[in-house]
Amino acid sequence: MTRAPSSPIIEAGGFPSASEGMRRSVDQCRAIIQHHSKSFSLASRLLPRSSRDNAVVVYAWCRRADDAIDQAVLPAGSTDEKEAVLDEILRRLREELDHLYAGHHQSDPVLAAFQQVVFHRHIPILYPSELLAGMEMDVRPMLYRTMDDLLLYCHRVAGIVGLMMCHVLGVADDEALPHAAHMGLAMQITNICRDVEEDWQRGRCYIPQTMLSPMCASVLTRPPTQKLPDQVRMELKKPVHDLLQLADRYYRSGDGGLKYLDATSAWAIRTARLVYSAIGTRLARQGFDVGSGRAVVPTSRKLLLVVQSLGEGLASLPGRAFRHSTPQVPTRLLEYPKVVELPS
Repeated sequence: MTRAPSSPIIEAGGFPSASEGMRRSVDQCRAIIQHHSKSFSLASRLLPRSSRDNAVVVYAWCRRADDAIDQAVLPAGSTDEKEAVLDEILRRLREELDHLYAGHHQSDPVLAAFQQVVFHRHIPILYPSELLAGMEMDVRPMLYRTMDDLLLYCHRVAGIVGLMMCHVLGVADDEALPHAAHMGLAMQITNICRDVEEDWQRGRCYIPQTMLSPMCASVLTRPPTQKLPDQVRMELKKPVHDLLQLADRYYRSGDGGLKYLDATSAWAIRTARLVYSAIGTRLARQGFDVGSGRAVVPTSRKLLLVVQSLGEGLASLPGRAFRHSTPQVPTRLLEYPKVVELPS
């Protein structure tokens, strides 16, 4: 596996407090995660200090790239003109990534912090490159005709994050890789089910065409009206139910990877998993009706899930210890389509 060059700037314990510039960069990354994702922000606080900052930085880089696409100011002209602007943004993001891995100085705080993490934790360039490829799938709105199309997208924008987290959390056993990717896949599928109407309003439909009736597919792939028609909402209940069942299978596989983590990291990841799967539970209580309001997990419920996660971790403690061993990293890459295969 090709590794990023090592960096003398970051020590094994995380970002050195002596580097005020880097500390400010990490603080900015922390502000990004707190603003955009209360669930991930909560989970990140439970991580060991040795990996907490690195995890926050990886999230901030992913969010920065995503925002560059979603918040782009597009011209009022033709589709070709809009795509040209988005193509230029993608070109710039790829160029930034190449320069970052080449060791060039980064003036942007998020890029500077991410550069330190990829050098220190040996994150292969394939992983963030794949994430940008997933964003390109959003730039060129496509029909997700089959489940394979959807899983490729979910792998690129979320499974990849799980693989990068293996490096961040110091996972040495390569057997953990598919489990980590599956946790990301499960969370992304849950997101897709929660955001069907919101995505439609933005001109996107991630539910595979093979799961939709011709009428439903026709509505979801043409310019949106104010709200989803009642008939479409009714017909979407089964595909949303089926996708959430698939997410549950990936969550269960993801759970199998927790044993490769130290107890404190497992607590954090398990908490994020419980919070995300609770979104699916709320959708089920809404009858899988994607037009009945955004499924949100209240803060009080999240705190209960933190306690539940701790209890489940304590129950599996034999053979574990509340310590973070010397950080290591996986020794191989996991690529699509191998990464999405569920255990039999």
